[in-house]
Amino acid sequence: MSRLPQNPATRGSQKWLQHAVARAPHLLQPPSLPALTWLSPLAGDDFAEYRDGAFLQRLGLGHLAPVLADFWPRGGPVWDGLAMADNIVVLAEAKAHLREALSTPCAATAPASRARITEALAETRRALRGDDRSDWMRVFFQQANRLAHLQWLVSKGVDAHLLFIGFCGDTDMPLPGTPEAWQAMDLAVLHALGLGPTHPLAGRVHHVHPPVVALADAV
Repeated sequence: MSRLPQNPATRGSQKWLQHAVARAPHLLQPPSLPALTWLSPLAGDDFAEYRDGAFLQRLGLGHLAPVLADFWPRGGPVWDGLAMADNIVVLAEAKAHLREALSTPCAATAPASRARITEALAETRRALRGDDRSDWMRVFFQQANRLAHLQWLVSKGVDAHLLFIGFCGDTDMPLPGTPEAWQAMDLAVLHALGLGPTHPLAGRVHHVHPPVVALADAV
């Protein structure tokens, strides 16, 4: 279990996601999903972010927490946001500038942990009919492990979706995003992971590009 309280953020994607969830959630709404009810980050919950079994508990999926360890070692993804859309589980990942999307390789050093992660990513790549020449441990590892957790939830019968939030126009950050730049980055991620645009989870992966100027007006 890992619940990670956060301070009110002053810059970057963490700041904008906190503001959007609190004051302008419509800017985070994928058009193809029912209205989202955000479970994190919330001011009344210390803006906490969740990982490992705690993210499952937060989503009402605590019965899956004991078996998550068979799929992924402790210290898994920290979810920027969690939401429900009616009975649909939504896992959110937010970025404010393009360099954030260039994730570092897997940092696990314990042999047992690396082996478990390697197998989880390989299983996901096979399920999504990805090119087995792509190295998910090294290239776009963050996006790969988010897809792996999405696939794991779906395999457990959960109606789960993944939401990538690319904030646009944050000039406090290097290489601020634009809708066109985020769309190009999304295509680059698919290419690097060896996935086609219509892979089996494609309909469960959503992208929104809120302009921070709209959020600044809401602060």
